[in-house]
Amino acid sequence: MTGSKSSTGRRQLSPREAIALSGPDRERAVEPLLEQPLFQLSGTRLWRRCQADDIVSHMTRCTRIVVCDGDETGQELLEQSLRVLTAPALGVPVEITRFDLSLGNRRRTRNGIVRDAAEAMREVGLGLKAATITPTAIGDVGSPNRILREAVGGSVIVRTGRRIPGVPPLAPVVHPIVVVRMAVGDAYGADEKRTGAQGSIDEQASRTEVIDRGTCRNVAEFAFRTAKTMDACVYGGPKWTVSALYEGLLKEEMDAAAARHQTVRYQPILIDAAYAGLLTAAGDQPLVIPALNRDGDCLSDLVLALFGSIAGSESVLLALDDTLSPTVAMAEAPHGTAPSLMGKDVANPMGMVLACAAVLDHAGARGDPTATAAAHAVRSATLEAAADGVRTFDLGGSASTTGVIDEILSRLG
Repeated sequence: MTGSKSSTGRRQLSPREAIALSGPDRERAVEPLLEQPLFQLSGTRLWRRCQADDIVSHMTRCTRIVVCDGDETGQELLEQSLRVLTAPALGVPVEITRFDLSLGNRRRTRNGIVRDAAEAMREVGLGLKAATITPTAIGDVGSPNRILREAVGGSVIVRTGRRIPGVPPLAPVVHPIVVVRMAVGDAYGADEKRTGAQGSIDEQASRTEVIDRGTCRNVAEFAFRTAKTMDACVYGGPKWTVSALYEGLLKEEMDAAAARHQTVRYQPILIDAAYAGLLTAAGDQPLVIPALNRDGDCLSDLVLALFGSIAGSESVLLALDDTLSPTVAMAEAPHGTAPSLMGKDVANPMGMVLACAAVLDHAGARGDPTATAAAHAVRSATLEAAADGVRTFDLGGSASTTGVIDEILSRLG
């Protein structure tokens, strides 16, 4: 980048030239740079005034993100969302390392590429993933999500249902509903077998599901901490009356977390009653719902649909240390690969764009305030666009995928 003339007629130094200076000279050289779009998040009227040293640090540091390519419409939405994540107006230099997790490449590498992506994610700490195909045939490569979750040490998945401006909800829900579910164990990855003659009436299927107290504790404690930040109620729970030893393990940890967080509202009810409550009587306060792996998977799809679309939110996998601080955060859209929409430019990109915002949030939590501001800008621009009617067909609009992304980018400045 070369210098340019300022409004006073003097040559304005480039960022590289400004960085090379020191003391008052650096201060004077950096000040005009604050007026450039790189440091102005006009889409949400945020304005970041930085000291010279802050800008120097920002200019010389990149946010490293591992990006996992996927399949079908999932890959198309990833490519569109990366236009937002790498937008110069955000002012967040991003260094992307990509891994091809398409079904064909997973088969070619026998899931080696998935393990490579997980290793990179453990090193970098941030990941963004497109939707992928999970083949159902016995002996095929299976679910890449399960491999990633186990390989990065993930224990919690967080999905947040929230009102989409201009989209009427399907139930009387007003406040956000957060589902905090196990990321590993339970029905996923269980040992399965069949006995008896294949196809006979005597053929039986069985599986052994396993959960551990550490994961239950992480889910329960993270749920209560999240509820505290939202002034929300911890609601729901497993079916502990039917399964006192297995599902009761999570209930024990929920009760223990409630004792540690006595200022947080706590309403434990059985999972089936929680489903009914979401449709009838749970709309008067924000909720956080801790859940087993499979329960949470099903429950979160319902919650997101209640707000208008499963594509209207993000899903975040977290690996946590002993203090429950994230060591790895991988965000994705909660929907599948939508093969019927592939190539039509009509799929809703909101979930993937909000996943980008979530990655920026976690980058900000690691010490980059510019990333935090950028996350807010992306989220605000996305929801403001929806409020103004720039929505895809699933949300009652007529905009194309590209049109929604273009609108978001225009609001970012």
